[in-house]
Amino acid sequence: MENPVNPGEDISGNAAEKDFANRAAEDFRKLLHKAAEKIKADKKLYRTLRTATRNILSVLGFFLILWFLLYAIPGLQNMMAGGRSAIKSNQELAGDKGYKQQISQLKRDIQSLSRKYNSYTSGQSYIVINTTDNRFFLYRNKKLIREGFCSSGSYTMLKADGEKKWIFRTPKGKYRIQGKISSPVWRRPDWAFVEEGLPIPSANHPSRYEYGVLGDYALSIGDGYLIHGTLYKRFLGMPVTHGCVRLNDEDLEAIYNTLSVGSKVYIF
Repeated sequence: MENPVNPGEDISGNAAEKDFANRAAEDFRKLLHKAAEKIKADKKLYRTLRTATRNILSVLGFFLILWFLLYAIPGLQNMMAGGRSAIKSNQELAGDKGYKQQISQLKRDIQSLSRKYNSYTSGQSYIVINTTDNRFFLYRNKKLIREGFCSSGSYTMLKADGEKKWIFRTPKGKYRIQGKISSPVWRRPDWAFVEEGLPIPSANHPSRYEYGVLGDYALSIGDGYLIHGTLYKRFLGMPVTHGCVRLNDEDLEAIYNTLSVGSKVYIF
């Protein structure tokens, strides 16, 4: 049985609404088309919008890749692992043969390092010289008793006529005090004359010997390298020497009185 029509109802209402919706959609499309045409006509605005769109897409792409790396890949790895946990209980580790072998090896490594450390830091006095920061550290009975600034090699090169050349660097490694001198006299090497543009004299010429430039004390570590004083205290803390280690008067005296012939010197 058909539904009766109410006397006051307009049966054409649905068709009118659809027609209105279609006209509104068409008007909106026309509006968008006009806006697009205007944007294309304005090249500057068009380029700006295109650049902004690219930037937005780039940012979205970056966050998508970041999300994939941080969440998607770990999730896939967990799924492939079947949800197995990589963490074992203490009892399982204690019974694992490979774990026991690793623990044993670590204990042997620790013992070896401890022996090596004890051999380097005996109860005797020793000095450590850092040529990067140009600082020294004086130890006695494994305790730091003094530290301060020093000067080490400049790493510059000096060339003489011919093929002879010198690189002024402080040697690095483990050394020992080989001699202690008070009121030292500097015997000027060949490079000292070349540096001043002077002719190189004979080996024992009086001009080779210079007094009062090494401070009150000097400690030899071999191969002509000394720990000594300086007239140029304002340069302490900088790499300016020809290879020797320079100190101020107070630090030099403390080191001279603390170290003995045979004391270790570590330079790095």
